[in-house]
Amino acid sequence: MSPSEGIRARFKLDYSGFALDVDLVLPGRGLIAVFGPSGSGKTTLLRCIAGLQRVADGQLTVNGDTWQDGAHFRPPHRRALGYVFQEASLFPHLTVRGNLDYGMNRVPPAARKVSLDRAIALLGIGGLLGRKPQGLSGGERQRVAIARALLTSPRLLLMDEPLAALDLARKQEIMPYLEALHAELEIPVLYVSHSPDEVGRLADHLVVLDAGRAVASGPMMETLARLDLPIRLGEDAGVVLEGKIAERDESWRLARVDCSGTDFWIRDSGHPVGHAVRVRILARDVSIALSQTADSSILNIVAAEVLEIGDDTHPAQAIVKLKLGASPVLARLTRRSVASLGLVPGSKAYAQIKAVALIA
Repeated sequence: MSPSEGIRARFKLDYSGFALDVDLVLPGRGLIAVFGPSGSGKTTLLRCIAGLQRVADGQLTVNGDTWQDGAHFRPPHRRALGYVFQEASLFPHLTVRGNLDYGMNRVPPAARKVSLDRAIALLGIGGLLGRKPQGLSGGERQRVAIARALLTSPRLLLMDEPLAALDLARKQEIMPYLEALHAELEIPVLYVSHSPDEVGRLADHLVVLDAGRAVASGPMMETLARLDLPIRLGEDAGVVLEGKIAERDESWRLARVDCSGTDFWIRDSGHPVGHAVRVRILARDVSIALSQTADSSILNIVAAEVLEIGDDTHPAQAIVKLKLGASPVLARLTRRSVASLGLVPGSKAYAQIKAVALIA
């Protein structure tokens, strides 16, 4: 990746009881999820990138444009970025249209990259323009806040847990709009989240922070499949695969997903054939057999090759990395099962995955 094609962020900051020390090279497009436990430094990292937290000798370059280095520091108001917080922070005395105009008017007409009509359409807020913030639901307020941030024509969009303050219904309401943004935006988005569902559905690149350090950074599917550092998205380690709906079995309410030539049956969520989806497969839901059996309730029995066998959190267990076609999948087994099956790197086997366990 050349300096003009990505983000270089290097910050070292010492507080009493906490230190941030990161040196990241990130893609210049797509959604970059910043994931980690509370207190790991996620929000601090975003504040450094925004210039709200000044770091001596910090370095930040965004697609060839240096915002700070040892010689100069560009203040926050001169950084071409949008920032969406947990709370929408809309101006209560302005209508939705007034809030959008405020964001748009910060940019000279000749420099605007996102039109008002496009922002309204992307976030589905055309019917809200005449209303005041106090008359909106939490999900509607966040959609307006995101649209306002886009109308500043940022070169980088920062989103700090934008769904954290919403209940489950409001989160489900706003997720399709975030997926549309992810598909259509040409700018990089740094998205802080605790939610495995948000990360799995949205992220292209994953940065994992722990105690102020980046313990992993890379393309999401590759990073989740690492055995040297199993990453738990919520309750367990696992992977996220990209695919398309290849078939719908309406009689049994199931759908077949093609993930790079490997098929998985999942519960039918109503998506049409050809629709792009992501499938999350947790290690605890994958078992291994040496032969393919026909008299089983498990619908997904897929030929696999063992790539690696690594340690798990308990000495009685192991994490096995499998290759299913072109797709990596993790399985959690007991060490006894690994030994009884004679599994070693290169072994041929079958991965067994319950359709009801797959999350799409």
